[in-house]
Amino acid sequence: MNCNMCFMPLRQLKLPKSVKIYNFEKCLYSFTNRLHNNANEKIGYATEKLNTRKRGQLLRMKLAQNIKQTKNRVEEIIERENIWTIPNFLCVGRIITTPCLTYLIICSQDYQVALWIFGFAGLTDLVDGWIARTWSSQASKLGSFLDPMADKLLVGSLFLSLTWVNLIPVPLTCLVVLRDIVLIGGASYIRYRSLPPPKTLNRYFDPSHATVQLAPTLTSKLNTAVQLVLLGGTLAAPVFHFVNHPLLEGLCYLTAVTTIAGGISYLTSKRTYKFLSKNRNSKKST
Repeated sequence: MNCNMCFMPLRQLKLPKSVKIYNFEKCLYSFTNRLHNNANEKIGYATEKLNTRKRGQLLRMKLAQNIKQTKNRVEEIIERENIWTIPNFLCVGRIITTPCLTYLIICSQDYQVALWIFGFAGLTDLVDGWIARTWSSQASKLGSFLDPMADKLLVGSLFLSLTWVNLIPVPLTCLVVLRDIVLIGGASYIRYRSLPPPKTLNRYFDPSHATVQLAPTLTSKLNTAVQLVLLGGTLAAPVFHFVNHPLLEGLCYLTAVTTIAGGISYLTSKRTYKFLSKNRNSKKST
């Protein structure tokens, strides 16, 4: 071999065509791979960005749900009120006197003592209402239900007891008791409907968790007054010897009329029940 060829410059060195094609294909392959890798990187970045956006949306939804739950719990705590008030204690005392009056009328027929206890119960009814109206700290939503409930227990027990000893006619007692049963059932149903979830027995019978406030109508107040006058006069009749007096008979008819009118006013008035929960404010009261 000629030694001059060993020292020939590279630029004068001619490569075969196969070598040039091979280098071109190699460069093209590298360029194609690079484009493919760049495309994959862009797709991966877009996918990661989309996943990040979805995770952000889920976090915002969970945060909004937690805020809503916390708000409901705070509102639930705010709705709880003080039930240890003087009017509520007086209402409980009136409820306790109810079986005592029943025993005195049916068993011992001691109408004089029963009349004194009945007068005391009526006095507590006036006093607890006056205290609740005078001092706002003594008023409670529980009291708005407890006061008429105590009156209905007292009045219903006295009507049944005096009917048992033939001092009040049976149809009038059936009318009074039936009306009270309907009203108590309606109040229980409204209490259940107005209770926010979860609706459990503990929360349903929790007196400090107020959901509805009861506002008695003028007709119902008049009916209660007429019933108390009739019961007081009937208890006093054996003591002062005016049983079967025409005045008592007239009071029985008047009581029947006011009982029916009072029941209708409770069922038709839109202001009887006031919902305290915000999600119930838009609903109409029954």
